[in-house]
Amino acid sequence: MKQTDDKNILLTRLLLSLGILIFIRMGTFLPVPGVNHGHLAFYIERHFMTRSLVSTFAGNNSVVIGLFTLNIFPYINASIIVQLLVSLVPSLSKLQKEGGAEARRSINSLTRALTLGWSVIQGMSVAFYLKRALFDWNPLLAFEIVIWLTTGAMIVLWLSEIITEYGLGNGASLLIYTNIVSSLPGFFKQLVRDTGDTAPLSSWLLSAFVLFIALYGIVVLQEGMRKVPLISSKQLNQTSLPSAGSSNLGSYNFIPLRFNQAGVMPIILTTAVLVIPTYIYNLGLIPIATPIITLPVFVKSSKLIYWISYFILVLTFSVFYSTIVVNPKDLSEELQKMAVSIPGVRPGVATTFYLKQVMKRVTLLGAIMLSLLATLPNVIEGILSLSGVSNLGTTSLLILVGVILDLTREIRSIILSNVYNDMFE
Repeated sequence: MKQTDDKNILLTRLLLSLGILIFIRMGTFLPVPGVNHGHLAFYIERHFMTRSLVSTFAGNNSVVIGLFTLNIFPYINASIIVQLLVSLVPSLSKLQKEGGAEARRSINSLTRALTLGWSVIQGMSVAFYLKRALFDWNPLLAFEIVIWLTTGAMIVLWLSEIITEYGLGNGASLLIYTNIVSSLPGFFKQLVRDTGDTAPLSSWLLSAFVLFIALYGIVVLQEGMRKVPLISSKQLNQTSLPSAGSSNLGSYNFIPLRFNQAGVMPIILTTAVLVIPTYIYNLGLIPIATPIITLPVFVKSSKLIYWISYFILVLTFSVFYSTIVVNPKDLSEELQKMAVSIPGVRPGVATTFYLKQVMKRVTLLGAIMLSLLATLPNVIEGILSLSGVSNLGTTSLLILVGVILDLTREIRSIILSNVYNDMFE
């Protein structure tokens, strides 16, 4: 009977999540009224770069400005902004730490408001970019496009929250996961078309092996942690206590300091920073840089310079963002309030110093691993001459692996909670 209940709960949540994801996917191809997709297709045939802006990752050559084209991305951007604001604004940081459920509701309301504003901004950028593609473009049509895209983005946000609350998995993560998975057939198709018979079998086998190593490294990066043991005041009288650096903790509590506290944020910030010089150069704001950039030596080494800069920036942002996510001083104060300490370390300043030292080592190791994994696809593409490999970047792999691991943990927790409920009943 218990197994049947577990299956029913999991099946109900799974069907709810799948139903909403399919509905959102269908809404992506529901055309926005007033947009002449014939004109749009004609323009895109002659301007391939536009595809990256308006493509809905259909896996083929069709491009639709649909109701859910913006998808969950305005919410993702708004969440990143809120995270940075909470870290940098003292009042928001205090509200998050001490406010409880009411504070979470306030921060969620702020995130939704920023999502609405960001949806309007992205909708306007799409509407005005389409001015060059649509022959019948006018301000009223642009206003309608903005309204439709903004409404679609807010509906997607509402549906993603329903998945998080009543379905299986995190709604926003599952939507990003769906977008990445839906683009995989087109990615492999392009990869085979571009390489054809030029790539030998050894290159494909070596690429598959490196991809396996990358996936294994991502799992280690996502799940790897340094366990800092904790003891309460009741445990101080026990004869055998773990030391601060002990790995055999038994039944003792611990602080899990993960290798990758920052997630994919360092890669997102690095990409945003490295795009700036290209924009400045294309706008012609620094004319003196043109002769230097066009030098043969610079042209030959431009990719090497780019990826060295990419590696260094990912490393720097990873270390910086991890210190924002976990503050050793705040952690030490929380432990002191709960009358909990680290074995062999005095509470207060000594605990803060110890946590800082441990975090430095753990964060540096995680940052190096993330930087290596971030540059790996481009190394494969350069060495093995397999074009298109870099399109499936580390960010996508991190999200894919992270969502699968989160789903596994949630399914396990549902089963365990039902077991405990049956025990008490």
